[in-house]
Amino acid sequence: MPAFFNHLSEVLYQVLECVGVNPWVVERRRHTFLHREAAWDVDEHQEGIDSTHFHFGSQSEGTTTPGMQSDTDLLYTRNKVNIMFSWADWQQGRENLLMVREDTPPQHYLLQLIDEDAPQPVTHIDDPDCVTDSQGRVFYSNMEVARIWAEVCGDRHLRHGPSNSNREDCDVVTALHCTTLPPEIMSWFTKMQDAYWPSQETLQAARMCGCFLVPVGHHGSVNESIEWRITPNLIERLLMLSLNMVPLKCLVVLKMLKNQEFVKHIHCENCKITSFHCKTALFFTLNRTPPTVWTKSRLIECIVRCLQTILEFLNQGECPHFIVERVDLFDGKLCRECQLSLERAIRGMIQDDMHVLFHLQSDDLGQRLLAFSHDVRPYPGDDVNAGICGKLVKDMFELYLKTFTITCSRLCNNDAADVYTSLNNEITLLQDRAVNARATQYDKNYIKFIVKCLMSVKASVTSSSCIQSGQPLPQDIWQLYGKSLNTDVASSKLKLASMHYCQGELQRAASVLNEVEFDLDDSVQPVCGCGIVPPNDKLSKKFCEYTVHDDSHEQLAKKLAFCVRFLREEKFCAPQFLWCEMYRVVGDDVDHQDVIERDWIDWAEVDARPFLLYLQYLTYRGLGVRHRQLEALYGLEDIVTSVDKLGQLYHPETVFNLFGHCWEQEGDVQAALHAYNASLLIRPRNNAANWHKQRLELMLNNNRQSV
Repeated sequence: MPAFFNHLSEVLYQVLECVGVNPWVVERRRHTFLHREAAWDVDEHQEGIDSTHFHFGSQSEGTTTPGMQSDTDLLYTRNKVNIMFSWADWQQGRENLLMVREDTPPQHYLLQLIDEDAPQPVTHIDDPDCVTDSQGRVFYSNMEVARIWAEVCGDRHLRHGPSNSNREDCDVVTALHCTTLPPEIMSWFTKMQDAYWPSQETLQAARMCGCFLVPVGHHGSVNESIEWRITPNLIERLLMLSLNMVPLKCLVVLKMLKNQEFVKHIHCENCKITSFHCKTALFFTLNRTPPTVWTKSRLIECIVRCLQTILEFLNQGECPHFIVERVDLFDGKLCRECQLSLERAIRGMIQDDMHVLFHLQSDDLGQRLLAFSHDVRPYPGDDVNAGICGKLVKDMFELYLKTFTITCSRLCNNDAADVYTSLNNEITLLQDRAVNARATQYDKNYIKFIVKCLMSVKASVTSSSCIQSGQPLPQDIWQLYGKSLNTDVASSKLKLASMHYCQGELQRAASVLNEVEFDLDDSVQPVCGCGIVPPNDKLSKKFCEYTVHDDSHEQLAKKLAFCVRFLREEKFCAPQFLWCEMYRVVGDDVDHQDVIERDWIDWAEVDARPFLLYLQYLTYRGLGVRHRQLEALYGLEDIVTSVDKLGQLYHPETVFNLFGHCWEQEGDVQAALHAYNASLLIRPRNNAANWHKQRLELMLNNNRQSV
């Protein structure tokens, strides 16, 4: 290797630290995605669904950077299904599926339906997702999952291999877990006994991982629709978690080269080299290379060794799977012509002493490398790392709020008393789960958060019922509000202030609003779980910097502002004007709802900062403090007339509606109509502005007729 490689390796190592490939950010990524897994698992368990979720891929491993814009990969498995490798694995009362290998391609199996009540094959079933062969055996099709996704998502359904999604940046794989490892995986353990890597401890843990069957057949196979592919994702994740920073950085550079340089030499439309090819090359290189090579000063040498492994694959025309035997990862991915073209390109990179590194554009890596090489540091890494932490926190709490939305949707009905009982039961079940011996710390953190959110709803539902009936609030309501006030910096407190306003306790409402106004500074990040992505979805710089220093849920909540939500069962705790948001559907609007919207479209949802200003306007109007009332009105006007601020709202149409109502209170009907029309430009359907506009136009017509 060239002599300058050692110095350049040290520089590259430091540059990668600056773009998020460092122990601190990698650890934060991994913990964040384990929290996300817990949220999915707990939420579905509460719905009575026995399932487990796993995040795989670069986001959860920490082998990505902001510039790489990596997808999020989620695998979902139903635990009620029992995968049988032999008849001895049959279990009574479970959905039993027997793995059958009959002339199927490598890595693929058929799944035969076995009776739940006796260890015998199912011979007849009236199910479109099952196929019966000439021998009367019934096999489970791999098309069911895609069919369900297509029905739910319609035109937004995206399918790539075994993954389904309604978003480009997220792949969801529904898989079946097999606790018994098949022979083509078991043979790997024997081959690894005398290798440099992985360690014996890692191998021992890997034996307990099992594998997954994912719903995708081998391309071109006659049984493609009923074949299932085995994949050792958990073993691969275990291997990735065992690595130190040098191989992780090595993989990141390989993927950057793959995204930029490798793609230039692939000419066929259907050919591509994937991140998994790069990871496979890393695994084989680690397996063959002494641990002494994997050091900071030899990072570029490690990258070259991995490239030489890829060259070996390209030369032989086959990329073997690191774990599963007899599998060619080039099959269906990279034709021979593209393999030879890529081989020439990689040889050129190595012969050119890896000068290609100085031309990498992702995260300005080439420019950073050049600058660091000349001891110039114009690219500090603090902002990048803070931005990564901020996004991880925001995305995690958006998921938390999304699951909370699903929970509320499940608990809601038209009888407030039943909702109160359902909330009590839900909270009790969650608290019981938290003290269960099987609960992880990630489970407990999520449960603690979601219980506080449910307590906020419970307090509001109780208060709403009392206000409706004219009864005084029970004394324990204040304890309930107190437990829920720190869900975030604003939303629960705003609901408390709104309740005081609805009770006519304007001074108390003003006191709470002043507290929220003080806390709601420019370091606070808005977050919502409605599934909407604001046009200007940027992160507060101060918020990102805050997330660097503390990752506890309680501390992070102090810098998050959730959208304020009122269920119909809480409506007497909300200003009456907001009730229209709960009945915004007009005519055939229901046919134009997004699948995600259906969970919250019958509730009032509004961004925290505009709702603060709206409540201040109403409260100070009632108190007769005109200058504070006008301050709130002008604050709302500043939001709706600023492209930047308006673009950061999750529910801008609702904010325009509130703004219009303020102008109604001011007696300016034309200004109010202008606001409602602006709201309808954003959301023509499923918008309460339709009611408000019709009401005002009718009033104006009546006034004209009376004149």
